[in-house]
Amino acid sequence: MSPPAIIAPSILSADFAALGAACSDTIEQGATWLHIDIMDGHFVPNMTFGAPVVTKIRPHVQRPASPRGKGTFDCHMMIAEPKKWVKDFQKAGCDLYCFHYEAAITSTAAENPADQTEARTSPKEMIRYVHEHDMLAGIAIKPETSVNVLWDILSNPKKEEVPDMVLVMTVHPGFGGQKFMASEMPKVKALRQQYPELYIEVDGGLSEGTIDQAADAGANVIVAGSAVFGAKDPAGVIKLLQDSVEKRREPSL
Repeated sequence: MSPPAIIAPSILSADFAALGAACSDTIEQGATWLHIDIMDGHFVPNMTFGAPVVTKIRPHVQRPASPRGKGTFDCHMMIAEPKKWVKDFQKAGCDLYCFHYEAAITSTAAENPADQTEARTSPKEMIRYVHEHDMLAGIAIKPETSVNVLWDILSNPKKEEVPDMVLVMTVHPGFGGQKFMASEMPKVKALRQQYPELYIEVDGGLSEGTIDQAADAGANVIVAGSAVFGAKDPAGVIKLLQDSVEKRREPSL
């Protein structure tokens, strides 16, 4: 079968005054992962939170028993220098470190926040480095980035440099509440056709009204913020999203 449906509510829409309880409640309501948006005010114009917050909420959610399992902290790193923060987020309890392709091709190879270097990193180097720190590695692309940049990365014979997940943004990163961009679905379809077993995440504007488009295209990891945290029946919404993906799963050939 193609990968299972995974619903990853974005805690950016949760109640920050009771964030730990909101995280544990969402997992109990049926969520598989928690999507944690990290923004630095440089790569994107908004700022959210950093590793200390991840450290504080980690005890509220049991660590996954296996890779990609229930309780996975899916950290979406919308930051200009993704390599600098790998160690801090690993220590904080991150399970999947998803950096942006656009950041990886323009950032340095510095490995600590205070470090300075002229050496550059790359998407493949970033994936390997994340794996070396015992986390799953995800790579994200913005709407303006072609899916074609990923083919060389995904076909790499060096498995330690191949991502565990691809995130296709369905809004422009940086702010919640934007409308779902159906224009990004051809990217998802192309990825699913080429890699039937790949974990493909979509993030931005996902709700009861847009889930079918994402599921039809082949996405299996669904990020939803206000659609879950703002719902009167969060468990019902999570189940609806999950069912939409599950009924479209393709059997392995």
